[in-house]
Amino acid sequence: MSKLTQAARDRDCQVRFPGCGCESSTTVLAHYRLAGTCGVGMKPNDFQGAWACGYCHDIADGRLRAPGQLSRYEVRLYLAEGVMRTQDILIREGRVKL
Repeated sequence: MSKLTQAARDRDCQVRFPGCGCESSTTVLAHYRLAGTCGVGMKPNDFQGAWACGYCHDIADGRLRAPGQLSRYEVRLYLAEGVMRTQDILIREGRVKL
């Protein structure tokens, strides 16, 4: 488990799909799957991850249906914005240096 993966523990969800309860006890690092950075036998790096509660992680990974009329692209946008919010926090806390 990497330091970035461990940093997700007990943190507020940064993905925030409609209906998210931000249950910090279920927060994990949810990876954004981007062509060229992942694939068969290759996982995205942990800096391409968002702190996501169990609910939001299940939606992002397709285990739960997205709420309302969110399209597949909107689901990806929520996750991408969660990645950026997570990165911002990590930088501000000094866990990641630019």
